[in-house]
Amino acid sequence: MSYLRYVITSRTAEPTTASPTTAPVFHWIDERLPVVDGAHGVLRAFTTREGGVSEYAWEGMNLGGSAGDRPEHVRRNRASVAAALGVEDDHLLFMDQCHGSSVVAVDGPWVGAAPPADGIVTRRSDLALAVLVADCVPVLLADTAAGVVGAVHAGRPGMMNGIVAEAVSAMRDLGAQQISAAVGPSVCGRCFEVPAEMRAAAAAVSPVSATVSWTGTPAIDVAAGVVDQLTDAGVEVTWVAGCAREDPRLYSYRRDGVTGRFAGVVRLLPGRVS
Repeated sequence: MSYLRYVITSRTAEPTTASPTTAPVFHWIDERLPVVDGAHGVLRAFTTREGGVSEYAWEGMNLGGSAGDRPEHVRRNRASVAAALGVEDDHLLFMDQCHGSSVVAVDGPWVGAAPPADGIVTRRSDLALAVLVADCVPVLLADTAAGVVGAVHAGRPGMMNGIVAEAVSAMRDLGAQQISAAVGPSVCGRCFEVPAEMRAAAAAVSPVSATVSWTGTPAIDVAAGVVDQLTDAGVEVTWVAGCAREDPRLYSYRRDGVTGRFAGVVRLLPGRVS
C-alpha cells in the first residue's frame, strides 16, 4: 500500500482579513474549489510558525494557550487563523487535549471551557475544528458526501489508547461512510528515541510503529502507527511529509522544550446546487 506524501510547502491562506504581518501560513490539503451538486467541500490545512505575533521561544504563529505564551498573542494568532478559514473567532474550536481517547461531537461554539478530549467531530459548516501539536500527530478527517469533519490529536498515548478508532466511530455515528484523512507533520521515528519497553508496548498495538532512531536506539514512529490504524479502519490517507523536530518552520517540544504549538484545522464548506 502506498501513501500520497507531500513536501510541506508554505502558502499564505486566501482570502484573509488578517494583516500581512500576522497572516497565518498554511500547507493546504484541500483547496477552495467550487461546491457542486449539493455536495460539501472541505478546507484542511496545517499551520506553520510563520506569521503571527508571538515572541521569544514562541515566535511566530503560536496557537497553544497553555505553552507559556502571552494570552493576548495567542488570541491574536487564533483570530488570524479563524479569519483565514472564514469563521468567527469563537467558531474556531480547540480542545483541552489530554492524551486520552475521548471524542466529542460538537454542534456549536464551546459554552465555557473546552472539554477534555483528543477528538472533535461536527456536521456544522460554520465551525472550524483545530488540533494543536508540537511533535504529536494531527489528523484531519472528512466525509464530504455525508458532510462530517473531525480533528484528532494522536500522540503516543492516544495512538496506543485507540483515539483513531474512536474518532472514526464518532464520524460514522454522524453518518460518515467514505472518510478520508490528512495526517500532518509530526516528530519522525528517527527523532523519537524511547526506552525499549516503551517501544515494545507501542509495537503490541501497532507493529509498524516500532523503529530505530538515527543512532540505532529504540524509537517509535507514532505517525506510522496512526496511518496503519486509519487504513485498518478503511480510511483513505494523505500523509504530509515533514518532521517537526527537523523542520524549523514547525514547533517541536523535543527540539526546544519551551515552544509553541502549530495546528491542523478543518472546516466543512456548506453544500449547494450549482
